[in-house]
Amino acid sequence: MPVRSDPSMWEAIYADPSVPLDKPLVRMIIEDQQRPSRRLLYPIARIVSRVLVAVLSVIKRVFPGRWMTLRTMDALCLWFLRRFVSPDAVELLIRHFVVETNLVNFIIRNTPAAIEPVTLRPTTLSGLGDNAVVEHDVNVYDVLIALEGIDITAPERLNFAQLDVPDLDPERRRPRLLRLDIQTALCLMNIPFCIALDLEEFRRAIHSLRFDDSFLSILAVLTDDETFEHWKMGALSLWMDTNVDVPQLVYRHALVCEYAHAHLVSIARQRGEGE
Repeated sequence: MPVRSDPSMWEAIYADPSVPLDKPLVRMIIEDQQRPSRRLLYPIARIVSRVLVAVLSVIKRVFPGRWMTLRTMDALCLWFLRRFVSPDAVELLIRHFVVETNLVNFIIRNTPAAIEPVTLRPTTLSGLGDNAVVEHDVNVYDVLIALEGIDITAPERLNFAQLDVPDLDPERRRPRLLRLDIQTALCLMNIPFCIALDLEEFRRAIHSLRFDDSFLSILAVLTDDETFEHWKMGALSLWMDTNVDVPQLVYRHALVCEYAHAHLVSIARQRGEGE
């Protein structure tokens, strides 16, 4: 095949055989990154969000506590998602909650952890209310604490139950004033999160992202498959540092979860197990 003089970056990303995701999902992620807001607004929103959250965090050290109820935060974020964020971005956000719950439950079902499978699997935009964001972070901590002192080994037979992603409703028919990409949306939503959560809750939410490497190591052991190790970023859970670009880390976290989930589904298919 002759070398192309002007290859497309997006075409190459879509064709990349190392990406384990289904092609429709890859296409949705690519199209989200191609939105005008990703090019024009995200660089500004990223700086504004980082500065505002830093200032709010400093002020909260002097005047601690909640400045907004969690119910108000949920209502504000749902209002924002319904009116200013593209349906594809909303679907990707809802999907993340389901995918991460599937990963958490896979670990619970395949270890002797004394904890029941978690139930946070929203299928609608309204399902992101009711403290879903806080519950989503707490689930990560609960399963790790339940694994304390347990020797994690590959079981004789893996339980691949409930690795499905149900049909999701991002309210596509609802008219929107803007159709922001998910990264710009995360930057803007990070501000009310900082306002509503107290400092310890906000730090806990940020630090939960450092456990991605821990979960990938656990998955690698349970499945006896080192592929999961390839997606680590070298984050150490013992290193407490909340001075980070939260929306960027959240986006990477969501992609890592998608990669790990897709590989788990692939392993289940190879072993002839139902999802």
